[in-house]
Amino acid sequence: MRDAMPDTMPGVVPDAMPDAMPGVIPGQGVVPDIARPVPPEETWRRIRPLLPRLGVTRVADITGLDTIGIPVAIAYRPNSRSLAVSQGKGPSTAAAMVSAAMEAIEHAHAERIDAPLRLARAAELDSAVAPWLLPRTEQGSVDEHTPVLWLTGWRVGDGAPVAVPYEAVSLDFTLPRGMVPLGLCRDSNGLAGGNTPDEAVVHGLCELIERDAAALWDLLPAEDQAATRIDAATVDHPGALELLERYSAAGVEAALFDITSDVGVPAVLCQIVEAEPDPFRPLPPAGGLGCHPDPGHALVRALAEAAQSRLIGISGSRDDVTRDEYDRVADVEAAVELRDALRATQAYARPWRSGRACPPGPETLGDVLAWLLDRLAAAGLPEVAAVDLTRPGLGIPVVKVLVPGLEGAGALTGAPVLPGPRAARLLAEADGADEGDGADKGDGDG
Repeated sequence: MRDAMPDTMPGVVPDAMPDAMPGVIPGQGVVPDIARPVPPEETWRRIRPLLPRLGVTRVADITGLDTIGIPVAIAYRPNSRSLAVSQGKGPSTAAAMVSAAMEAIEHAHAERIDAPLRLARAAELDSAVAPWLLPRTEQGSVDEHTPVLWLTGWRVGDGAPVAVPYEAVSLDFTLPRGMVPLGLCRDSNGLAGGNTPDEAVVHGLCELIERDAAALWDLLPAEDQAATRIDAATVDHPGALELLERYSAAGVEAALFDITSDVGVPAVLCQIVEAEPDPFRPLPPAGGLGCHPDPGHALVRALAEAAQSRLIGISGSRDDVTRDEYDRVADVEAAVELRDALRATQAYARPWRSGRACPPGPETLGDVLAWLLDRLAAAGLPEVAAVDLTRPGLGIPVVKVLVPGLEGAGALTGAPVLPGPRAARLLAEADGADEGDGADKGDGDG
C-alpha cells in the first residue's frame, strides 16, 4: 500500500480558492489575529502542492450540509495511521480548508517520526519531561525508574535540549503495544502546525491551555458552571457577533461560557442545540472550545468549532465517532433536555469582558509566546517542552508541545483519563467543602 498519492490529482484538491467565497464572515477582517498573521489564501498556496506527498486525497467544503453557514471543511487521508478524516473551520472557506488540511498535515507528521529514540529511565537522564505529570489513562503506570522510549525536544523559552516520551508524541496506532506501554494519552492535544515555528508553538500552547480549562470546568458543580455563562447581548467582537447571528437565523441556540482557568488565557466553551428539536429532522447538539490571548478571537474559535462539531455528526464521515454516538443524534428528548438546561443558565449570565488579555501592542508572535509562558509560570507551570516534527523535504513547521501538569482532553473526548495534579487538587477542595458543609449541618442539628 502506498504512503503517498500521485503528485497531481485534478479536481480533487483545489489548486486555488474561488474568487468569491460565500462562506466569508465579513466582520472577521476588522480584528486581525496576531496568532495567525498570514492570510489563509497565502497559506493554502504554500501547502497545496505538498498535500499529495502527505497522502491527502481530497479537501472539500462541507458547509452546505448544514443550515448554519459557518464554513467547515474536511480533508481525507486514506492511508492514515490514526485518523483518516480531518476537519477544519474558520471565518471563511479559505480558513476552513487550510484548517482541515493543516490538521491532516499535523497528523501525518506525528504518525511517521523519523528521529532517533533512546530507551532509558527518567532517573538516568540529565533533563527529561516527567511522564507521570502528563495526561494518562489507567492502562499503564510509570515512574522515574520505568524504562521509557525518548525523543529529543527542546525547552520552549531557553531552547535547552530535553528528553520527551515518544509515547506522548507519536500518533502511529499501528505500533505494537510494547512500544507504547505507559498508558500516556495518545492524542493530538498540543500538536500544531503553522507558517513559522513560533506560530506552531503558540497554537499548540493555546490548545493545551484550552483543554486543561475544559477539564477543570467539567469538574465544577452545575451551579458554578452556570455562573460562567456569558450574556451574548454584551458581546462586541464583530466576528463573534456575525457568527451568533448565523446561529440565530438558523434556529440554533448558542450558549457561551467563560471557562478561563487560573492560567489567565481567555478560554470559551460554546454549546449549541436546535431551538425547536424536530423528531422528523433530528440534528445533533454540539460543543466547541476556543482559547486565544484575545478574548474576541477565543469566542470566534469556540463558535466556529461548535459548528464543525455539529457537522461531524451530520456528515457521518469522521472515523473516530462510534455508532452509539451517531444514534444519539436522533434522541430528540435529550436535545430538549439540554436546550432547557442551557436556557436555565441564562439567569446566571454575566457581561462579556471585551478587550485584550494579552498586554496591549504585542508586535510579534514571539511577544505572544513570551506572554503565554509567563502566564503558565505564574500558575505554577514553568516547564514547557516541544518536539520539532518538521520534515526537511516539506518545510511546514509542525511541533508537539507538552506542558507537564496541565490536564488532558478527557473532558472533551470522553476518554477515561486519570485526574492530573490540578484536577486532583480541585476534587480535593470540593470534597473538603462538602465535608465542611456536612459538619456545619451536623452542628446546627445538635
